[in-house]
Amino acid sequence: QVQLVESGGGLAQPGGSLRLSCAASGFTFSSYAMSWARQAPGKGLEWVSGIYSDGSTTSYADSVKGRFTISRDNAKNTLYLQMNSLKPEDTALYYCAKIKGSSWYEYDYWGQGTQVTVSS
Repeated sequence: QVQLVESGGGLAQPGGSLRLSCAASGFTFSSYAMSWARQAPGKGLEWVSGIYSDGSTTSYADSVKGRFTISRDNAKNTLYLQMNSLKPEDTALYYCAKIKGSSWYEYDYWGQGTQVTVSS
């Protein structure tokens, strides 16, 4: 069965960095586009970034553009999110998600999430 397991979250200071990873299994990872999404306390799910199956194209929400970088290693079935210049408003539960169709925002599977807290 499809499994997505996120890791790498934690506590970071404003201006700091974290690198999230998502280990994928149970499907042909290299054939699917993937996204990162996040949910802050008391708020809805927010799409953060997406990447094509071959890594050739990436896209970012305006709120993270220039600070976050999505990447993938298809040989390792792993998705990454490098987060730099972190802000308190980046505090959220971060999910990786397998994209269902052709939209960055439609998912058929997602992981359990990894918590990112940005605070001094």
